[in-house]
Amino acid sequence: MKATGIVRRIDDLGRVVIPKEIRRTMRIRESDPLEIFVGSEGEIILKKYSPIGELGHFATECAESVCESTGKVVLITDRDEVIAVSGAAKKNYLGRPIGSLVEKAMESRRVLSNNYSDLSGVGKYGAIIADDTGEFSGRFSGEVIAPIVSQGDPIGSIIICSQDAKVGDAENKIAETLAKFIAKQMVH
Repeated sequence: MKATGIVRRIDDLGRVVIPKEIRRTMRIRESDPLEIFVGSEGEIILKKYSPIGELGHFATECAESVCESTGKVVLITDRDEVIAVSGAAKKNYLGRPIGSLVEKAMESRRVLSNNYSDLSGVGKYGAIIADDTGEFSGRFSGEVIAPIVSQGDPIGSIIICSQDAKVGDAENKIAETLAKFIAKQMVH
């Protein structure tokens, strides 16, 4: 654990305000679920809760199935990072933060699809994956991003992308169908 030096008092309703700087750094938004843990030394630990993260193994199997049938790279994300990868090196994507293009797809609650005639146009709509230096797109010639929406809230996304071919209606439909299927798993 790392000390921040910030001290907050509990109000009369038992609430504690998490400082804006920490919320921004940790990408905690209003209404984000937080899981509460109690440590053996009396500490209270708040951890961002990822409902899709709970489906880690299932998400990986879904990504592998879609990758096998399409021959394309498949990424599954929660609201913050990539949680499943198939068709590409896991070390390049797993656990990496999502980029602005994925955030845009989730906020709009619509499937986004882009194809590039050459790699000079890659990233002009935003990036799939973010990194410490800004945005990193992965150099894909085509990408489909379908938000996973459960009970009206975006909780993740399905990304199907290709490094050497365009994406089309088939990939759009597969991504959209898988997103709806995973969203239904969250309700049960």
